[in-house]
Amino acid sequence: MLIQILLLILGLALLIKGADWLVKGASALAKRYDVSDLAIGLTIVALGTSAPEMVVNTFASYQQHQDLVFGNIIGSNNFNLFVILGIVGIIAPLTVQSSTVWKEIPLSFVAIVLLFLMVNNIYTDTFILSRIEGFVLLFMFIMFLWYVYKQLQSEPEDLEVVTAPMSNLKIWAFIGLGLTGLVIGGRFVVTTAVEMATILGVSEKIIGLTIVAAGTSLPELATSLVAAFRKNSDIAVGNIIGSNIFNLFFVVAVSAIIRPIAYDAAFNTDLYILAGGTIFLFLAMFTGKRKRLDRWEAALLFLVYTGYTTYLVGQEI
Repeated sequence: MLIQILLLILGLALLIKGADWLVKGASALAKRYDVSDLAIGLTIVALGTSAPEMVVNTFASYQQHQDLVFGNIIGSNNFNLFVILGIVGIIAPLTVQSSTVWKEIPLSFVAIVLLFLMVNNIYTDTFILSRIEGFVLLFMFIMFLWYVYKQLQSEPEDLEVVTAPMSNLKIWAFIGLGLTGLVIGGRFVVTTAVEMATILGVSEKIIGLTIVAAGTSLPELATSLVAAFRKNSDIAVGNIIGSNIFNLFFVVAVSAIIRPIAYDAAFNTDLYILAGGTIFLFLAMFTGKRKRLDRWEAALLFLVYTGYTTYLVGQEI
């Protein structure tokens, strides 16, 4: 068991560092060819923060570990919403931009509902996410990118991508090391997660919802904590909501396009909690000081996740 734990930690470390190296190398390469900060931010940086989830899900989907696919994404989104916003909001109340309140939070709720309807197909009585539905989600992701592009065009000064000058050798070394780290790390995470589930006698669903989901959400946690300590609370919230939309529209879409994914209806409870947390976040913007997540609301989010996860693990053991 100790070997599996060490390999899982190594895999997560390779995933996170690999994503970081890939973003640095690709951003420097894009800068060299005069690609705008806006384009780099929308593509390379955005993909980089969700690369751990995407790589893990790619392996899990290809190897037909369906519970890891849904457990990782739904678990990551719940971890983002309840734990990361909870911790960051306890550190300092989070003021939220108007566009996030009225557009992005509702859009993240729409993404949850859309996925729920797709995997709980009442007309065919099947629980599966097909390739066609994957392409529909991918189309929604493209529309989301277009929305973000238009949004950021009016605020270009907020999207300056800082990259240090690099030689060609260093650029390609970063890109090569980044891709290698992602591939090896993703394989370690999926393989050891399945082995740990077998050894502990718990389902892949639980491992995906907890350990794997928390591990692949570490980049979002780091980004949001840095933003909170720098008093950039709108970046902290925007990072989390954007990541959740990205996961549901893009990562799940890629997973389904690789191979249609069988869905366990037991995940519905986790989707209900994710939807409920999203509604709570929206309503919290109108209590107390307008458009702000207060400390007690953030603490409540964190306690709900802790309580539910404890109950979930307790049911399996």
